[in-house]
This record gives sequence, C-alpha cells and structure tokens, in this order.
Amino acid sequence: MIHRRSAKELDLMRAACHTVGEILARLRELVRPGISTAELDRYAEEWTIESGATPAFKGYAVGRNVYPATLCVSINEEVVHGMPSPKRILAEGDIVGLDFGVVREGYYGDSAITMPVGCTSEEADDLIRVTRESLERGIERLQVGNRIRDVSEAIQTHAESHGYGVVRDFVGHGIGQRLHEEPQVPNYVGRGQNPRLKEGMVLAIEPMVCAGTYEVEVLDDGWTAVTRDRRLSAHFEHSVAVTANGPEVLTLA
Repeated sequence: MIHRRSAKELDLMRAACHTVGEILARLRELVRPGISTAELDRYAEEWTIESGATPAFKGYAVGRNVYPATLCVSINEEVVHGMPSPKRILAEGDIVGLDFGVVREGYYGDSAITMPVGCTSEEADDLIRVTRESLERGIERLQVGNRIRDVSEAIQTHAESHGYGVVRDFVGHGIGQRLHEEPQVPNYVGRGQNPRLKEGMVLAIEPMVCAGTYEVEVLDDGWTAVTRDRRLSAHFEHSVAVTANGPEVLTLA
C-alpha cells in the first residue's frame, strides 16, 4: 500500500527529517583521519537521544540479522550498511558514507551522505560529485503526475553517462510510519511496478553509484554490502515529499 500523508503527518515527518539532517551535518564535521567508525556511531546515538528521537536503524531486523548500531558507516568499496567498529579507523584518502535515520513521534526520517576523508583522488572526488548530482536529478523528477520510472531514469542516465555503475540490489523506498514502505524506487529502469506520483507521497531517494561494476556482495557479517570488484562506491539519500508545488526535501539540515 502506498501512503499519502496529510498536512499534519507531513509536519511530523518534517520534524523527524530535520533531526536527521542536523545530526548528519554535525557528524560531517567529525570526519577526519584517525577517528573510528564506532566513535561516529556513539555521537550519532548520543545526539539522537538528546534530541528526543530514537535511532531508526538500531535493532532493525532482516530475517535473523539484527542491525546493532545507530549509524551505517561504509568506507571505500563498501556500498551500504557498513557496521561501525572501534577497529575501523578512517584514513587519509578514504571516502566514507554515513547513512542515518531516526523515528520521532511515530514517523521516520532517513538520509545519507558520502564525503572525502582528507585529500582524496580525482576518481573519488568525481564519483562523489556524480552520485550527489544523480540524487539531485532524481529529486527534480518528483513531480505530481510523473511516475517512479521517471525518477529511476534520471538517476541512471546521469550516473551511466559518466561511466559509472548503478547498484541494482538496493533501492530507494517510501517512508513514513515505517522505515521502508511502498513503493520501491529503483535507481535504474526496471520492469517492476511503476506507480504515478501523487501529492502527499514521501519517498527516500538514494542512488548508490560505483566506479566499476554495479554488482555487489554481502560480507559474512550479514550486513556490509561491497562492490564485487572492490572499486569505490558512493551513496547519497534524502527523504522527499511530493507536493503540488514540486518536491520538498525534508532532510536538509
């Protein structure tokens, strides 16, 4: 079932999403060589609780796998769902994806950024730029009357025009009273459902773009997805409302 949110519900979602944007902005300032991914996770959880919200990812279950942390921290070839650890230390030249969500008063917000750690390669900088632009292209297509496939096409076309691969195994999604709701929002043009966009829908748009192949595999921890060729990957995400006046990005700081 695809939900269309009332004005009151959108206000609640704005509050949850604003918390996500603010905390991600604060985490961005902490990213530097020498910090552990566990330390980033600790700050994310502390700030979430201080804000009066609850971590959205901690305790999230897929089958028997339960995610143990507040933050997903994915480094270099890790596409999504990298698990924080005191043993994972950011190094000069890495790129790191921070994926973060909260629930506040029963409504979810979800967003992700990828950023350089110190000075990075031209390839890494270009991949980050193109992935961010792919997100922007997808958001632009969130217009009443368009279809999900219009969003997917905009993302895929931009990323692939720069020679990059677009991940198929993970997709964007509806968001609201659950973290993942219908409809799915692929970052590529597929043959699945293609619903029309209507006012009140809220979607998490999240391109995952790779320097090489789009193929991924999940590590033995049951969560961390990496590129099969171990080349770099980047990930950006915003929760966005479809309104009569165009897309409203809810997870801006």
